[in-house]
Order: sequence, then structure tokens, then C-alpha cells
Amino acid sequence: MSGTSLDGLDMVLCQLNQNENKWTYTFLKTQSHAYSKYWKESLKSAYTLGGVELLKLHRTYGIWLAERVLKFISDTDARPTLIASHGHTIFHEPEKMLNFQLGDGAVIAAKTGITTISDFRTLDICLNGQGAPLVPIGDQLLFDYYSACVNLGGFANVSCQIDGVRKAWDICPVNYIINQLMQRLGKEMDYNGEFGKTGSIIKDLLDRLQILPYYKQSAPKSLAQEWVDREFMPLLHKFKNYPLQDLIRTCYEHYAEIISHDLNSTPIGDVLFSGGGVYNKFLMELIQQKTNHQIVIPDDQLIEFKEALVFSLLGTLRLSNQINCLSSVTGADYNCSSGVIHWGRK
Repeated sequence: MSGTSLDGLDMVLCQLNQNENKWTYTFLKTQSHAYSKYWKESLKSAYTLGGVELLKLHRTYGIWLAERVLKFISDTDARPTLIASHGHTIFHEPEKMLNFQLGDGAVIAAKTGITTISDFRTLDICLNGQGAPLVPIGDQLLFDYYSACVNLGGFANVSCQIDGVRKAWDICPVNYIINQLMQRLGKEMDYNGEFGKTGSIIKDLLDRLQILPYYKQSAPKSLAQEWVDREFMPLLHKFKNYPLQDLIRTCYEHYAEIISHDLNSTPIGDVLFSGGGVYNKFLMELIQQKTNHQIVIPDDQLIEFKEALVFSLLGTLRLSNQINCLSSVTGADYNCSSGVIHWGRK
């Protein structure tokens, strides 16, 4: 799993078991591999490449992923049944039927000899869906005892049951914005939200962020860097002369308002939070103050690796041709079993 915040590559070795329709999981090993400066810059700028250069990077990144996997499992006795690879999102504009996940699954299978499933979004988008979010099927099958599940990563998204139907949507950007702003100070992130906490809310900026048209749209809906660059960043640029801590403090207030608003529209109960944004203590305090739900923060392993875990489930479902993509979540014409299977050595 590689997210838009570019923190690094998340890898999970896990065992999944199905008893009737109840799924359980066990983490066998987890690891995050931080991106080098080369890979950060390559992934960040990939959307600017021409066709030939993008395909070269697609293959090169796939080779790098295969190498990371082989090293990851080298000290274990396990031979995985499959590799489920999310890849790295380069294009995501479902309204144009346009998407691309970098990291060639064919070369991962060729280099590792292990059956690899990749490109989980394309079929859903071709079925007129958003191709996102994909994690809700995992929330439904693995974490159904929570009233809702929220992931705070590059973007925030929520998944819940409403009238017996799984619904989910992207809420707002989170780390994707904060990490970019903190890089102006030569830092990767705002640890615990301590820097942004010192700032003051810019009321005019907050008011403008709150009325972005996306927030008024009904689910299913999804966000990507294209939307951020087109809608969100220009607003921040208008206030570029304000102190950086004020910009970040205003973003935190905005995130807390939007996330709590969406949460308060879901059934009351315990809400599971995961993703790197959970470590932002200040932001989490703001959200808890504004929501009617009880926030549950799990252990570090689930915080950091829940998305990668769920993609292992998506791959497992795909291998047996079971539904792994819900039209009630994405808005597609119908449920599907999505992902391209590249068979490994027999």
C-alpha cells in the first residue's frame, strides 16, 4: 500500500480465514519502508510525464516493489498465496473515466513468482463508479462491530452501515495538505499537531474552505490530488502572507468541522479511527470535541496497517471471484470482483 501522503510503502504479511461469512485476520509481520528522495520526487511528479516515460516508471516501480516484497518475506518461512498490490495513485478523475495505479503487477508476479493482483480500481470506474473508496468491504467483513470506520491519511474517508447498506465516501484532505505545508519548514509532518496548535484561525479562509462545493455533494464521491490542486490549494495561496502556523491551524479547524459533520450523519456508536493522522493528537482532540460519537483508537499496528490489511482481503476475494467492490459505496452500475490477476509460478 502506498498512499498520497508519500510516507512510504506499507507491507503486511497476514493470514485470513473465512468461516461461513465471517472473516478473521492475524498479522504475521508488518513493515513500513520510507521512500528515498528519489522515489518521493518520482511519485510526486509522475503525473507530468509523457506516455513512454510514465510506462517506464510503471515498470521500474513494479520491480522496486517486487524487491521490497522479497526482502520483506526473506526471514520468514511463509510463501504467500498472493500479493495484493494497491500501487501508487497517479491519476484519479472518475468523472472522466480516468485512473492509473503506478506499479506493474505483471512484473511483481514475474520477479517474485507469486500470484499478484493489482489495478483494483479500473473495473469499477468502467462501471461508472468512483473506483474509491475500496476499503469499506473490509470494514464490513472485518470490523462490522463499529458503527463507522474512519481513515485519516492523505485524505479522510468514512465507511458505515446506513439502513443495512454499506455506504462510504471521501470526506476531505488531511495529511496531503499538512505535509506539504510543513515541508516549507524542512519537516515531513506536524508531529502531534504541535506546530499548527500554536496558530490562530483565519476566519475568512475557514469560511471559504467550508463552502467548497464538494462538501455539499451526496455520496458516492471521492477526492484526489487533482481536486486539491484545482479547488483547495488556490484558496490557501490567497492567504500566503499569513504565518504558516495560522494556515495549518485553520486547516485543522476545517478538517475537524467537516469530519465531525459527516460523522454526525452516521448511526451513533463507537467509531474506529486509523491511519497516520490519528497520531495528530491536536486534530483528534478537535474532532472528539465536535462529534457525538465515541472515538476508538486501536493499537499502532492496526492504525498504520489497516488499509494494507484490507487490500490483502480484496486480493483474496478477487482470487476466488467474490465481490470485493460495492456499488453502494462507489456508485457503480453493479457490484464487482475487481483487480487484474497475474499468475505466479505453479
